[in-house]
Amino acid sequence: MTISQDKVQKTFETLKGDFGYKNVMAAPKIEKVVLSTGTGKIKDKNKIKVIEDRMARITGQKSAPRPAKKSIASFKLREGDIIGYQTTLRGEQMYNFLDKLIHVALPRTRDFRGIKTTAIDEMGNLTIGIKEHTIFPETADEDLKDVFGFAITVVTTAKTKEEAKAFLTHLGVPFKKDEEK
Repeated sequence: MTISQDKVQKTFETLKGDFGYKNVMAAPKIEKVVLSTGTGKIKDKNKIKVIEDRMARITGQKSAPRPAKKSIASFKLREGDIIGYQTTLRGEQMYNFLDKLIHVALPRTRDFRGIKTTAIDEMGNLTIGIKEHTIFPETADEDLKDVFGFAITVVTTAKTKEEAKAFLTHLGVPFKKDEEK
């Protein structure tokens, strides 16, 4: 089942009894999805271009470069140097990316058994670390020498961790089964 804005709006009916929502606007929604990667020590301009290009292929839009805020001499870093790239997805692109992430990319991850519930913070946002960008079909057939990782943050309007877990589970995010036995 695909993730769409209609499915997100239907969560009101399913979560209404558990959390006591009286209004549709009280139900949680997804605000945005933020993808970020760091280039760190990489000084080779070609590798940085490869990272920028592959992030654009994965997300469907160009990534914004993120400059260093401070100079740190021990890291040979100057203020203003590009140290990473970030992409913010909203609207239809956001739902398409989440659908691709949940139904295509995560199942392709080696030894994937689900996302830990500790990935949800106290404000109701889910942050996932991806070790290899090659799990996405747009970049799977590329050279394997330039593999990089990135972070995906799903920002929701949920007020608590429990509310966010119920909302994301309803959308189809695969969480690990609790092993409290």
